[in-house]
Amino acid sequence: MSQKAFTGAIRVIGIAQSPRPGRSVLKLLARRPGRMILAVLAFACKEIPLWFLPVVTAKIIDLVATGGEVSTVLIWFGVAAVLLVQNYPMHMVYIRNFMRVVRDTGADLRNALAARLQSLSIGYHTRVSSSIVQTKVVRDVENVELMLQQVTHPLLSSTMVLVGAIVMTAIAVPQFLPVYALAVPVALILRSSLSRRSRARNEVFRREVEGFAARVGEMASLIPVTRAHGLESTAVSRVQAGADGVRRAGYELDLLNGHVASISWVAMQLLGLGCLVLAAVFALTGILPITPGEVVLLSSYFTLLTQGLTQLLMLIPVGARGLESMRSISEVLQEPDLEQNEGKRSVGHVGGHVELQHVTHRYAGADRDAVHDVSLDIEPGETVAFVGSSGSGKSTMLNLVLGFVRPTAGRIVLDGQDMQDLDLRTVRRSVSVVPQESVLFEGTIRENIAYGLDDVSDERLRDALRDANAAEFVDTLPDGWDTVVGERGARLSGGQRQRLAIARALVRDPRILLLDEATSALDPESEELVKEALNRLMKGRTTLVVAHRLSTIRQADRIVVLEHGEVVEIGAHDALLAAAGRYAHLHATQAGLPH
Repeated sequence: MSQKAFTGAIRVIGIAQSPRPGRSVLKLLARRPGRMILAVLAFACKEIPLWFLPVVTAKIIDLVATGGEVSTVLIWFGVAAVLLVQNYPMHMVYIRNFMRVVRDTGADLRNALAARLQSLSIGYHTRVSSSIVQTKVVRDVENVELMLQQVTHPLLSSTMVLVGAIVMTAIAVPQFLPVYALAVPVALILRSSLSRRSRARNEVFRREVEGFAARVGEMASLIPVTRAHGLESTAVSRVQAGADGVRRAGYELDLLNGHVASISWVAMQLLGLGCLVLAAVFALTGILPITPGEVVLLSSYFTLLTQGLTQLLMLIPVGARGLESMRSISEVLQEPDLEQNEGKRSVGHVGGHVELQHVTHRYAGADRDAVHDVSLDIEPGETVAFVGSSGSGKSTMLNLVLGFVRPTAGRIVLDGQDMQDLDLRTVRRSVSVVPQESVLFEGTIRENIAYGLDDVSDERLRDALRDANAAEFVDTLPDGWDTVVGERGARLSGGQRQRLAIARALVRDPRILLLDEATSALDPESEELVKEALNRLMKGRTTLVVAHRLSTIRQADRIVVLEHGEVVEIGAHDALLAAAGRYAHLHATQAGLPH
């Protein structure tokens, strides 16, 4: 995203955080006032035939009834023809401008969601399913676009017809205006009574769809596990339960929408019929001096008015769905769990000196600390490994240094500066992470390695691939660096993906390197290649390693042994073995030695 687009996205976030989704939509449209004004003016011009043709019809009927001139009929025909022909260019001006605003607004919302999601804490992303997030970015924004497309036209049309009908009736038969006034309160009463129920049903339906999306995403990610254990029917049953919830909520919403459509149509048709009868009675009894043409005029206008109001009432479901989607988008944009970086000191250079000073962290809802009172001074270029049993706090240590979680007590100091005071986005430009499962996206090898970097030279890319022990297998691929790796690197083996992840780290030349069990999921041959690559990557860099396989950390400058979030031992490999403590016990267990 360009800086201009990012700045625009931040403005949209501020607009869309309003607790009133309808007001948010109007403010978003108002961001492009020139196009909106032009679109409304063009719409007003193109709609002229709709409210002026009844006048032409009435004049021609009266000319026929009174034996008028043919030339006068032709004049009125010419006027009508001109008004009809201009509809086409004016309609295209309206579509060109209004739909540009709608599509730009949809893009603004998607960009705003992307910017907000990048600002939210890792804690938020662990709580909320990625499938739900995807539903908000794709489906909810699409619903807002559909609402604007489907509601705006009849809303503007009804407004134009209402104004035109009132003005022309006021000129021709002003005594009939009170009859028109009946339609508006009836429509408002219907809208008020139906829209509340429609909003509630749409919210229930939206929640069911989000839950279903989460289950589908879960099913897709668990297919290897499901298949391996023969649990296909169980997985299908879980999805069926979600699909049934969507079915029920959708059916109830459909029934309500049916009520809205039918009640609206019947009410407005009765009003239209009543207007026609009333105009005829006035003409026949002489209560009002109404000509046959004016009877047609009044009936036509009231029919147009009731048709417009019926259209608007029938759009209550569309509007409710769109506003509910806007409310769903606002949930993300209003989410307070942000990684606070704005206004903090940026970091231009990272030396790699990391100090943990009495650091404690407890996750929300936990009954004990994940890390408790840990103090550690890591010199620039030093390699420190964290070992311990599952749940001992190893990964939390990496997350603390990376800033994914913040200390609940104590502080972390980087090159003499408290990390709470730093813009972590600038710090992470000098940090690389190699996780247990490397994450690749659908794209070429070059795009994956140079992700986020501009103008990476071929020489720099080649050096990174070579040092990562990846050049050999990349050269054998049909398209070399331009080979598409597939979604999440599906076309590559685990060892190949991991070496590309190391190449991605190497090409950035980081000062701090975090390795989270980077070899634990590999076969022995791949592990050896990855270990060689990691040794090259670690040279001269501050490196923090989490490892289950103790054989991979023998060369670490210091090994920190954690239990229940506390440091129980610290030292080099040989010294810890000689101490015959917790580390020696873990080592003996892995090596199959008596202890």
